[in-house]
Amino acid sequence: MLSTESAASDLQDRAVLWSIREIRANEVVGAACDALVAGLDSPTLRILAACTRAEADYEVPGILPAALDELGLTFYPVGSQAGQEAAARALAIRMLAGDLTPRELAFRIHQRFGHELDLADRLAELDDEYDMLDYGGGRTPAEVDAEVTAEARRLAQHPRVQAEPTDTPA
Repeated sequence: MLSTESAASDLQDRAVLWSIREIRANEVVGAACDALVAGLDSPTLRILAACTRAEADYEVPGILPAALDELGLTFYPVGSQAGQEAAARALAIRMLAGDLTPRELAFRIHQRFGHELDLADRLAELDDEYDMLDYGGGRTPAEVDAEVTAEARRLAQHPRVQAEPTDTPA
């Protein structure tokens, strides 16, 4: 069983990965179920966890922000700098957990953010290096994998950032 802190972190990470369309809504629902089992609880979290696979794609967008807010977690607006950094961090954590290979991490970062996200730009550069491996010379795939893994560790340790305010003063 996950600790409440791990479950909250996992829910937060899956929410941000969902917001960049890296994972499906039903994975967010699964994380909500895991959070309840771990001891987190709120009215909206229960509603989120009760969504079926068929409902998830339709219900998660309206429920997730409130569920995260009730738990003191952050909902990152789609396209926000803080959300992109949180997504890069969440992808790095997935790689370190064995859900992605180093090459897949570099590719996904490059595909999602190009060279526009300073925090993860080195991973985009390393994706370019993977592409060059096919032409010989230079480094070995294992050397590039090792550098991607080091970058993933750096990202995973990067402090979480708060979302930018979305309301403007009247």
